[in-house]
Amino acid sequence: MTVRFGNRRLAFYVWVFLLSGTVLGLTANFVNLFGVSAASGFNLFALIVTSLQIFIFLLSLQWSQPNVETILLFFFGVLWLAMGAWATDIVGHEQCSQVTGRMVTKNGTKTARSYCNEMKVVQAFSWALFASFVLAEYILFQLIGQAKRFGRWDIAHEPIRELPWFDEQPGYYNTHTGGAPHSPGYFPGAAGYPGYPYPQMSGGQTTIIQPGMNGAPATVTTVPA
Repeated sequence: MTVRFGNRRLAFYVWVFLLSGTVLGLTANFVNLFGVSAASGFNLFALIVTSLQIFIFLLSLQWSQPNVETILLFFFGVLWLAMGAWATDIVGHEQCSQVTGRMVTKNGTKTARSYCNEMKVVQAFSWALFASFVLAEYILFQLIGQAKRFGRWDIAHEPIRELPWFDEQPGYYNTHTGGAPHSPGYFPGAAGYPGYPYPQMSGGQTTIIQPGMNGAPATVTTVPA
């Protein structure tokens, strides 16, 4: 995993945890206030989706593969799409500032405006998470394709730490960026390992560099021009 890919993947996970954790807290409070019977299925569905996602993503942080990650992103993207659509069906385009009255809870009452505002948050966060999963899925497919162009044809079934960021070569130890300097006479290896000697070209010669397969060192060949 390159440094940039690792940092951006971690930032995406933190973003997902914050939004889904907020939805989890709000819907858990709804169940606590109104009970299971009054939830009409939405709150229970939200509790299951958010809890399952947080648990699965905690496991995915420890180990994952690109093909597994694509399945997870698609699966939870569909669930958040359903959540956003369901929340929109409940609150619609209601202006919470115009809502009046109080709602009966198990232990008293709650203002309808407060409930409306909290449902609007659930609705907005659900759509935001759906959009985030769609974007993450697109970026992941682009990175897989880039790694395959470097000769890592089976990268989808390798540990996700081997995946590069844009304009970087695949490999867990690769920390080189596109403009990073390196020692004269050397070029970065296919997986970011210590540089390999770069043959000095003389007149009438052409150097061909071929990426190694599955993390193997690159092959450097000097042929007459």
